[in-house]
Amino acid sequence: MRRQRRTKIVATLGPASSDPQTIERLFLDGADVFRINMSHTPHEGLRTFVRTIRSIEKNHGRPIGILADLQGPKLRLGTFAAGSADLAPSAVFVLDDDPKPGDAARVYLPHPEILSALTPGHRLLVDDGKVRLVVTEASPKRAVTKVEVEGRVSDRKGVSLPDTILTLSALTPKDHADLDAALEQAVDWVALSFIQRPEDVAEARKIVRGRAAIMSKIEKPQAITRLAEIIELSDALMVARGDLGVELPLERVPGLQKRMTHDARQAGKPVVVATQMLESMIVSPVPTRAEVSDVATAIFDGADAIMLSAESAAGKHPIEAVRTMDRIAQEVERDSAFHAVIDPQRPNPEATGADAIAAAARQIAETLDLPAILCLTSSGATALRVARERPKPPIVALSPKLETARRLAVLWGTHCVVTEDARDLDAMVARACNIAFREGFARQGQRVILVAGVPLGTPGATNMVRIAFVGSEKPEAD
Repeated sequence: MRRQRRTKIVATLGPASSDPQTIERLFLDGADVFRINMSHTPHEGLRTFVRTIRSIEKNHGRPIGILADLQGPKLRLGTFAAGSADLAPSAVFVLDDDPKPGDAARVYLPHPEILSALTPGHRLLVDDGKVRLVVTEASPKRAVTKVEVEGRVSDRKGVSLPDTILTLSALTPKDHADLDAALEQAVDWVALSFIQRPEDVAEARKIVRGRAAIMSKIEKPQAITRLAEIIELSDALMVARGDLGVELPLERVPGLQKRMTHDARQAGKPVVVATQMLESMIVSPVPTRAEVSDVATAIFDGADAIMLSAESAAGKHPIEAVRTMDRIAQEVERDSAFHAVIDPQRPNPEATGADAIAAAARQIAETLDLPAILCLTSSGATALRVARERPKPPIVALSPKLETARRLAVLWGTHCVVTEDARDLDAMVARACNIAFREGFARQGQRVILVAGVPLGTPGATNMVRIAFVGSEKPEAD
């Protein structure tokens, strides 16, 4: 089950990939992490998915990550007397707190927090930006807008607010219930949708209390302005390009994708690039050339993982979509330009022992052309620091904790193995070398490099680098 690529693949489960046979096929063909979209998955469906994934994990002896993606606050219009209304250019359109059905002059907005936060000049994007309104007058009970981009609005269409910071929590009552259900099922990652502030991440962290890792989805312009603080509080980042491209000009999204990938890597946090990566494969068995280039760009930028959404959840070709992702990643990483592109992006080590050790391990491994870097890690911190370096040799993360190995399934270049703690360091080195041989990363007589924290099992204490011979009874000295 060794992957022949460094970049990980996240596959969303849904109607097209709900049976155990398809999920197993997706895993065998390349999915490292499975995303469960709580916008469309009831709690019983969540439990079924988790049982299926854990059964596949047990059968194949390879840790699999599970990501529960919370819906977040969905802002919608009320209803119309005729089911819809056509808004003319420059027309006046009112959003108010009156629950009566609307018409071409007004409609109910069932979100008092929006009416309280709007000010003149703020934009409202309806139905993914197909209709654009600009506020001319605002009060806590009504907002008068001018139609800037005309079109048809209908019952319960979504509303986006690119200029408005809302005081509402990023966790709705539905999200609280879904989060409790996900934590009960011991999912590995929880994704937070539509966050605006670092306080949104802090709120979720208080609830999660370390039982899962937190992935912040960046899809609001307000989140971009406080990106550094959000990254600091998060365990990983998702570049959610779909909603980001609704609330920001489309031409800004590629640059922001590169910035977020760079900043997350700088912080040593995994980053997932998501949305419409192989969109045409929802109906077509092959992607467009532009989509292939888009996926390749994310890989050249050094993203930890690339994600399939509707392609694997509801498309006609979910398995082929994963296979296509896998082939693209392998080909890009074999390209002679790959390391020439990502190596100059390597961040300078921070002034910590862990960063210095990780940077040294990468340099030693590449100078000596070693076949693998072995990370002995309890919390996953050692593997995170080494992966930040984007080394040429693969990383083998050895952990006594299954939950750590599962969370690391999203991490670039990392092959995770669960192994028991050894009685002492020499025994652990010998065991690590045996695992490197067994898993096909090194041949007998080759040298590998080990990175660990001593004493063993101390979280975040990366302080040792050691070279050892595979197959020798006594490891080479430090």
